[in-house]
Amino acid sequence: MCIRDSCIIVDDIIDSGGTICNAAQALIDVGAISVDAYVTHGVLSGSAVSNISNSPLSSLVTTNSIKATQAVDISSSIRQISIAPIPHPGIKTVILYLYCISNYL
Repeated sequence: MCIRDSCIIVDDIIDSGGTICNAAQALIDVGAISVDAYVTHGVLSGSAVSNISNSPLSSLVTTNSIKATQAVDISSSIRQISIAPIPHPGIKTVILYLYCISNYL
């Protein structure tokens, strides 16, 4: 089987990176051109940064829901994006709702 395409892995959390690195290797083995991973929570403990850097992953993108270590910050294959803009509209709505309720009770 040869997929001859770029692949994306999406997951909720990554710790040591073993599962995602193995999945990336499996995709490369069946013909993927490249593999990128997008993960919500990047725990990235222990040798995770090294595992990812030495894997066939082209890149790993995580959110900053967990503070990055220095190793993550200097890694060329791992990028963190801010989740700050994501909950903003929901928080604003809740605050406005609570303000309105408190003024009418």
